[in-house]
Amino acid sequence: MLMPNIPQDTTVNLLDSIDSPDDIRNMDIASLEILAENIREKIISTVAVNGGHLAPCLGVVELTIALHYVFDTPKDKLVWDVGHQCYTHKLLTGRRDTFHTLRQYQGISGFPKRSESAYDVVETGHSSTSISYSLGMAAAKDIRDENGKVIAIIGDGSMTAGLAFEGLNHAGDLDKDLIVILNDNEMSISPNVGAMSSFLSRKLTSKTMRRLKDHVEERLKSLSSVGENILTVLRKSEESLKGFFTPGMLFEALKFEYIGPIPGHDLEDLIETLQNVRDNSHGPVLIHVLTTKGQGYEPAETNPGDYHGIGPFDIATGKPRPSTGPVSYTSVFGNTICTLAQKDKRITAITAAMPAGTGLVKFSRQFPERFFDVGIAEQHAVTFAAGLAMEGMRPVVTVYSTFMQRALDQVIHDVCLPDLPVTFALDRGGVVGDDGPTHHGVFDLSFLRFIPNLTVMAPKDENELQHMLFTSINGESPCAIRYPRGKGEDIALDKKLSSLVIGKAELLREGGDVLLLPIGNRVYPALEAAQGLAKLGIDAAVINPRFIKPLDNELIGTWAQKCGKVVTIEDNVKKGGFGSAVLQMLHELHLILPVRILGYGNKFIDQAPQEILWKNAGLDAAGIIKGTLEVMKQKG
Repeated sequence: MLMPNIPQDTTVNLLDSIDSPDDIRNMDIASLEILAENIREKIISTVAVNGGHLAPCLGVVELTIALHYVFDTPKDKLVWDVGHQCYTHKLLTGRRDTFHTLRQYQGISGFPKRSESAYDVVETGHSSTSISYSLGMAAAKDIRDENGKVIAIIGDGSMTAGLAFEGLNHAGDLDKDLIVILNDNEMSISPNVGAMSSFLSRKLTSKTMRRLKDHVEERLKSLSSVGENILTVLRKSEESLKGFFTPGMLFEALKFEYIGPIPGHDLEDLIETLQNVRDNSHGPVLIHVLTTKGQGYEPAETNPGDYHGIGPFDIATGKPRPSTGPVSYTSVFGNTICTLAQKDKRITAITAAMPAGTGLVKFSRQFPERFFDVGIAEQHAVTFAAGLAMEGMRPVVTVYSTFMQRALDQVIHDVCLPDLPVTFALDRGGVVGDDGPTHHGVFDLSFLRFIPNLTVMAPKDENELQHMLFTSINGESPCAIRYPRGKGEDIALDKKLSSLVIGKAELLREGGDVLLLPIGNRVYPALEAAQGLAKLGIDAAVINPRFIKPLDNELIGTWAQKCGKVVTIEDNVKKGGFGSAVLQMLHELHLILPVRILGYGNKFIDQAPQEILWKNAGLDAAGIIKGTLEVMKQKG
């Protein structure tokens, strides 16, 4: 029952009194609206300092308040899809006083995190999982005969992934008590249609209307075939009316009760609809909610894509804080693929809903006919690229390392088995910083190096990235290039590009005491470590392997035997990674030597600036020196 509206002092910050959802459930609508504005101010001021996902979170403020107002959380489960829309949820569930630590080292996560709160049901950083998670929870409740609702909140962008529809299809078949909130922040609908649709959806879900509908159906069924004929006509009329005013026929075909669209920033509408569904619906229900991404902050509303995930910015202007230093790997990749595509008409670029994040905006504008954004559908992206390659194109699938995990089967079966010339440009290889464990790309060296026909390489700097991209595109087999998030080494970029010899490493420094084998972005810290070791009287050789697969057995084997001790360094987990590949290679060469593998242990890595994570794992220059000194103590 909604409390009556009582005039409120808008200068009061109601958020300061919220320690749990219980504190909002006795508020009236006017107070909830003030609370929504307080929350927006808190989110904007915090993200302006820390960076984070701004536009998605501003778009679901009212929806989040309504969900916690209506449902008995955490007994009722809110399952957030992707998770980057959870800031309001965190503010309402006991993390108001720590919200200033958002995405900071040893602070609260920018995504749901089970260890933080009982209200965080799942860790989620990849999209389209909420329906499947929620259906499993609903099935478990049914098996145990437990009360409680399960609500999946999924964005319209996440509906581009097949997993979401697999969950919907199974949910319709199981007929469990499941609520899916479709947060639609892209669809445009006129006010009149929206108002009518909202009215129909809310009123047709009320207890009185449902009882009336059930009563009419029972009476008509008692009239033999005549009643059944009338009922058939009425059902068709109802379907036609709902189909005319709403896009719900798709979901009803999947055996969901469809409700909406309803305005996602009208707390009264949201609360009344959610209460009706909570009290009267049984079986799978989908509520279609229309929201505005970036709601309440004009720069984010105007350019929601630019404010989806953003670094620190000036609130007054909306402009990012000035950034200095070398150009990023992502920018170098984006510029290089455009340069190559001007001369090579075979080059196509594919992204999974991340054109800006992967540096492909420029390509999409210059070569729109050769640019493909497949949505959040990494599996499809890979197999689609395979089809392009079969017809003579040179597709480049550009994706964050962590998201490539979702398409491993397609890489193996659809690209590498037929040995197709597809390039996988894996951005954000290694630790990524503040987004935390769901986004660190620290597994790719391990899950790619065992695949036949696939070449895997990592550049030591932005200039080498150019040459690797050129090498891959002009090759005849699949190739993966993994490069880190952030700025390069401020190296001059060659104007003329050339192909590297596949599997050929690069000797950067001679030495006779120990061989340092750093891969990718760990090469320059290793060179710095070699200088520090020289001051300690240790002469270290340094090789840039360039290739994780195939390894340069000849060069690495020769110098490993000459030095007698080896240290491998990788921005990846140690298990199954680059160091493991070196150990296997040395074994096959019958070289039994002391080897120290520097990388990440067998655990998920929390958020922190990259520099801190490298230091903690012993992957900076000081850590490499320490690891080398330890291996020097071992007897050959």
